[in-house]
Amino acid sequence: MRSCLCALILLAGLLGCTPLGQYVGNGFKVGANYNQPPAAVAPDWIDANDARLEAGPDDLACWWEAFNDPTLDALIVNASSQNLTLREAGCRIFQARAARSIAMGSLFPQKQEFTGNYTRGTFSRSFFNVPFIPSEFDLWYSGFNLSWELDFWGRFRRAVESADADLDASVAAYDQVLVTLLGDVAATYIEIRTLQRRVELSQRNVLLQRETHIIAQARFRGGQVSELDVDQAASVLAQTQATIPQLEMQSRQASNRLCVLLGMPAQELEPIIGRGPIPVAPAEVVAGIPADLLRRRPDVRRAEREVASQSEQVGIATAELYPHIGINGSIGLLSRELSELFKSDSTIGGVGPLFRWEILNYGRLLNNIRREDALLAERIVAYQQTVLQANAEVEDGLVRFLRAQQRTRFLAASVEATERAATAVLAQYRTGLADFNRVSLVEQNLVEQQNLLSQSQGEIAQGLVEVYRALGGGWQIRLHGLPCPVSIPQPQPEAPEPEEVPEAPVEEAPVEEAPVEEAPIEEAPVEAVPLPEEKR
Repeated sequence: MRSCLCALILLAGLLGCTPLGQYVGNGFKVGANYNQPPAAVAPDWIDANDARLEAGPDDLACWWEAFNDPTLDALIVNASSQNLTLREAGCRIFQARAARSIAMGSLFPQKQEFTGNYTRGTFSRSFFNVPFIPSEFDLWYSGFNLSWELDFWGRFRRAVESADADLDASVAAYDQVLVTLLGDVAATYIEIRTLQRRVELSQRNVLLQRETHIIAQARFRGGQVSELDVDQAASVLAQTQATIPQLEMQSRQASNRLCVLLGMPAQELEPIIGRGPIPVAPAEVVAGIPADLLRRRPDVRRAEREVASQSEQVGIATAELYPHIGINGSIGLLSRELSELFKSDSTIGGVGPLFRWEILNYGRLLNNIRREDALLAERIVAYQQTVLQANAEVEDGLVRFLRAQQRTRFLAASVEATERAATAVLAQYRTGLADFNRVSLVEQNLVEQQNLLSQSQGEIAQGLVEVYRALGGGWQIRLHGLPCPVSIPQPQPEAPEPEEVPEAPVEEAPVEEAPVEEAPIEEAPVEAVPLPEEKR
């Protein structure tokens, strides 16, 4: 075959820009092979010395079980089976798998055709001075054509490797959606429980402030205080009542978000999940080391696989600098009569080399390589940025989880002291030993401190969810198959529901004042509440 096409045109000009040793070392492929790019990773977490941060072996596959909440467990299971965004990501895996199979097909003869045609035509001929004599003919043809471009330079093999990396990236993208979904379900559930607790506390404070309002009305009727106390009590009561619709609105919005995560139309979820306490997070968290993020975070793995895919695209573009060498072949049947088409003497065919080499391309091929190189550099930077962002997200979750515990201890002490103060000041106001300004200040402070405590308790749980989501936990359940939907258990309420708060003010009958003790009441000194020392 012309000395193997002149030794493949002297091995394409001694392989152009690819050294012969590199060509052989790369498995007879031009261009550079892929190597995972470096990424900056912190040696340890900032709070690594905190005793609540454990660095032992980590198993984050079912991290939500740390809350020991059966309702949350059921919601997680149902969302992982029914969420539509997760199904959408699964469809993209099928697309990438099909694209990989298409790339594999290019390794084999790229063109395989079975053809057939019939032609009826005329031609004319003349001999010497004889006029033109028209003649008609029939032509029947049936045959098989084959064209195979050989992968001398690794263009098709690199396309398969690029498709493999794209398939891996699509799986990592699915895992990323799964991690985000599980974190969103847990975070939204905790938000709903926190809002339920805040509504309950607001209803209790409404009952307390209504009692204060009744006392102010009775004292006003008895001529002991001015109407200012009544108006001020009514204002404080209405202010607290106004917070309840706002909290209920936020709870409904969170419930709607949870419905979307569960893959169901928006509906009232309280009959399904009931009322329950804020999930209690464990005091410790297992975080491993920052380097674990490179193998565990799906978004980091996805970014790295995208770099690998683009690296192969550079090799594909480089292969275009070299000649395309292949084989053409055909075999068929040709006859002027259909009845003679399948006879042995009607057989025709041929086979021969195929050679195509783009020259005088005005720099298009070289600039295409430069473009692919620039895309590769962009994806490397994106991968490194993803690693940095992953590290920062874990640190954000850790500091939120650890500091929220300290804040909750202080707020719990504040609420306990404010509750004692509210009880004492109301008793003093009833006997005339305290003015209403002090009562109003203490009651408003109690509402604020209880709200802050509930939010802080939820913040601990939200911080733990953020940590596990940032660590990339939860996608491992895909390896064992996603569970089927289950029924959602309702938690048993720890305390009876507060009484329904009527909207309209209730007229109260005059209350006869109790006799006021003449002896002054000595206030007991308030002792500081000792706080538990943080483990170090």
